[in-house]
Amino acid sequence: MEISAHDEELKAHLLATDSHFRELAEQHAQLKRQVEEMESRHLLSEGDELEEQRLKKLKLHVKDQMLEILESYRHAAVH
Repeated sequence: MEISAHDEELKAHLLATDSHFRELAEQHAQLKRQVEEMESRHLLSEGDELEEQRLKKLKLHVKDQMLEILESYRHAAVH
């Protein structure tokens, strides 16, 4: 999914004005760091692999929530 300049402006606006969106963005960034740290390991135990998959799913869920908020703001701006 390509993010337009308008979407980037809207995202910046939401980060500045919407505490829920900001919390989701911070959670997404933290999950991204955790996933990257796990991916940087050469050898993962089975438990670590399961945790990595859990973190990836959670990160995607948070991103979906952020996209829903962006979409609702886009929809409101049209009407």
